[in-house]
Amino acid sequence: MKEKLLELLACPTCGGDILMPYASKYENKEIIEAVLSCKKCSREYKVERGVPRFANLDKLSQDKAETADNFGWQWNHFTQEDEKYNDQFLGWLQPVKPEFFKDKLVLEGGCGKGRHTSLAAHWGAKEVVGIDLSSAVESAFQATKHLPNAHIVQADIFKLPFKKQFDYAFSVGVLHHTPDPKGAFISLAGKVKKGGHISAWIYGAENNEWITRFVDPIRTGFTSKISQPTLLQLSKLPTLGVYLSTKLVYRPLNSLAKPIAKHLFYNEYLNHLGTFGWREQHNIVFDHLVAPTAFYISKADFETWWMEIEATNVEIIWHNQNSWCGFGEIGK
Repeated sequence: MKEKLLELLACPTCGGDILMPYASKYENKEIIEAVLSCKKCSREYKVERGVPRFANLDKLSQDKAETADNFGWQWNHFTQEDEKYNDQFLGWLQPVKPEFFKDKLVLEGGCGKGRHTSLAAHWGAKEVVGIDLSSAVESAFQATKHLPNAHIVQADIFKLPFKKQFDYAFSVGVLHHTPDPKGAFISLAGKVKKGGHISAWIYGAENNEWITRFVDPIRTGFTSKISQPTLLQLSKLPTLGVYLSTKLVYRPLNSLAKPIAKHLFYNEYLNHLGTFGWREQHNIVFDHLVAPTAFYISKADFETWWMEIEATNVEIIWHNQNSWCGFGEIGK
């Protein structure tokens, strides 16, 4: 934890300022072990292994606990980096461009292994804070601790430990894995100041009926309940099918015969998936099978999220024929 993070923190219980009365271990400019205290209610929070810990993991609901456990394992295993993450991230954040981040205070709701936190920092954010409920914060901290403007916090997206002063907040692929996606979105938006902006990328209900009908029963009844190492091995079989089809069918046809390719099943998404190698495709397949909770949200429902926060200049964009990107300005 970098000491300047204290300026952004607020007690998730009462909203009071956070102080640091005691720090026992430093590494360079990172505070590795410390105690944080709320000036108002005196509640204490620990900094452990460089990460402020605001989440009460012992009191999580079962679905939150299972989701945190499964995704934490995933992001501590699939720690690879890929140069294609840049374009993938910008696709999810449409219409945002890298220069939009410059000199902004940025909050990421659900940072996983920290790949997007890192990109936001490199793109010039004044400060970027990535939060995650899971043990993925361990990987995220290691991936970002060398960046002077990047911070990682373990926290619940429904109980964010921050003041309402961010210029921009975003959440990519996380809200639909919470027990209340709309509520999580509203909570995130609540930390953005008036005139700031928020982005969200979510699974769409449209064009994903085959997933909700055939894949979801397998995920909820079996793959999300077995051990993560077992699923890691079992998921190699469907990954092989995806990998061979994207590399031998979708990529070649989209390059040589687009009029034919456009009629292929799930073409836009699977063609995009074909740009990645085996390990990242394995990660993506594993991701779809490991989640205890996953919602697929219609455009009509997504639009109500933006109305709820009274956002203006809202843009909702259909992405890869299977998901929704949203961007808007905070009007309150």
